[in-house]
Amino acid sequence: MDQSIKDFKTYLISERNYSQNTVRAYMNDLSEFSEYTSKESIVPANSDKKIINEYLSTLYKKNSKSSISRKISTLRSFFTFLLKKRVITKNPAKFIETPKSQTKLPVFLSVDEIFKLVDVKEQGKEKKPLRLRDKAILELLYSSGLRVSELGEAKLNDLSISESVIKVLGKGNKERIVPIGSKAVEALENYLNIREQLNPKSDQIFLNSKGNAITTRSIARIVKKYSLLSGIPKNVSPHVLRHTFATHLLGSGADLRSIQKMLGHSNLSTTQRYTHITIEQIMKIYDETHPHA
Repeated sequence: MDQSIKDFKTYLISERNYSQNTVRAYMNDLSEFSEYTSKESIVPANSDKKIINEYLSTLYKKNSKSSISRKISTLRSFFTFLLKKRVITKNPAKFIETPKSQTKLPVFLSVDEIFKLVDVKEQGKEKKPLRLRDKAILELLYSSGLRVSELGEAKLNDLSISESVIKVLGKGNKERIVPIGSKAVEALENYLNIREQLNPKSDQIFLNSKGNAITTRSIARIVKKYSLLSGIPKNVSPHVLRHTFATHLLGSGADLRSIQKMLGHSNLSTTQRYTHITIEQIMKIYDETHPHA
């Protein structure tokens, strides 16, 4: 790997406190760019606007607009870093245009669909400890709107059942305290009462069948499995439950600032997209129920 990319990786980890997943995404993008420039016998740091445009033109056939936008963002950040370190004198990616893409509204579940999803008592063939674990995972994801990585990394001492809150480490290593609803508290208590049966080898709250910390992939598989068992005709993921949490809160009258804090969004504009969902819901109900609609 080019030394400038190694230095950038160190910067992302030590100074920006980016998560492992974010750093990995940056490095994958830069590795792909580095592979392209090596064919042109160019060190990535010495690339100019022409080289970057030629590289991006090779991506359009095999990448989505959102993926290309992310790669451009990675290059901008990389060259901005080199500029600050005086490795280069100007940012060749500064004025590269990002492809325009239509903003997609988040997918979310209705209240009825959520009730179906979290009612896992009779669903699945797992032994009771795993079934109770799955129930607690589903309830907590919906109750608190956690990212899947936050739920997977949460430790026992981050959880306060008596106060109905959980402390999580979000993006940029920012801690926040998130409330837990009564249904999730009940599900967590039931799971924690039998957690020892999994022979814990980790202090993470949620364990796999061997007693190790559960992975984010396993959590995603659990959500997908129960959504299929529930007959929900949507592609349900942990992030869909996060969207559902925010949408239902907003629909029940919660203010955007509170939702922003609970989700751990750094910018309010990120949270504001849920207002579009609520407006769509209102219009749909109006069209279906008003005599003169």
